[in-house]
Amino acid sequence: MTETFRPSGEYPQQQPSAPVHHGGTEGAYRHGTYPPPPSFAPEAVPTAPHPPRRRRARGPAALLAAVAIAAAAVGGGTAYAVQTLTNQGTGSSATSTDVVPTSQKGTVSGVAQAVSPSIVEISATSGQGKSTGSGVITKSDGEIITNNHVISGASSITVRTNDGKTYDAEVVGTDSKKDLALIQLKDASGLKPATLGDSDNVKVGDEVVAIGSPEGLTGTVTSGIVSALDRDVTVSTGEGQQQPQQEQGGWPFEFGGQEFNGDTGSSKTTYKALQTDASLNPGNSGGALIDMNGNIIGINSAMYSPASSQAGADSGSGSVGLGFAIPVNTVKDDLAKLRSGSQS
Repeated sequence: MTETFRPSGEYPQQQPSAPVHHGGTEGAYRHGTYPPPPSFAPEAVPTAPHPPRRRRARGPAALLAAVAIAAAAVGGGTAYAVQTLTNQGTGSSATSTDVVPTSQKGTVSGVAQAVSPSIVEISATSGQGKSTGSGVITKSDGEIITNNHVISGASSITVRTNDGKTYDAEVVGTDSKKDLALIQLKDASGLKPATLGDSDNVKVGDEVVAIGSPEGLTGTVTSGIVSALDRDVTVSTGEGQQQPQQEQGGWPFEFGGQEFNGDTGSSKTTYKALQTDASLNPGNSGGALIDMNGNIIGINSAMYSPASSQAGADSGSGSVGLGFAIPVNTVKDDLAKLRSGSQS
């Protein structure tokens, strides 16, 4: 298990409110009573009580109405994005944001540049040793989501941000059944929160980027696709089983009735996971699986490694393109509980 209206309206063409009668004027022109007609057809005199001027004003009025509607939409969208980016309130996060600059949208480098400042490395020390994982910043004051197994049983937690700064952290809430935990940095401010997307919109074949700290290599970026949805992955809850993750081929988990990367033990939980072929290795747990718009769609949590499932396999075999991530909608549904301080 291892530790990403335009209001388009065409203004209605103006229709004359009354038919134009030409017979009388043509006779007048022939007898020289009136000056020559203009080069354009004269506007007909309406028979309706509303004057022509009011009719002509329909175009600008429609324009003003469209501008007003657009302004209202932009204003509402901006407020919604601010709420999402600062993770205030309990509403769903936006899935279409300006996380990645327009000129770099759809590129791995664009996603990496935009989202890397929101991913951290987590070092957790326990009586059994030291483990390294990753986390995603959810608030600018240092609130971070990660896997429960990354920090389970830890006596101290240290976090290093993308700019190299280090902070002490404490556990806010845990949910071992979903393998999620929320930690809070001490004396942190001005950090860049990630944007939580919508995992219900994820499709097989979607391109993704993974960012984390495999083997302690902070800020490592890999890419791939979503290769399957709704995989039943069974993992250890981490209770009383915390081990230095570098000594394993990855955090123990089960899939299809088989155990991988070690013994899951008797305390375990099962969840639906996104499967990806983006390279994941020990230390990626708790890091981000990101779509090409820069929105977090999952928290990387497990991987298959042949290192511990095949006798005599080289422990450095690493990822073979079978990684799993907790869908971000599961994370969003759990945030209120974690923020309340629940320890389960």
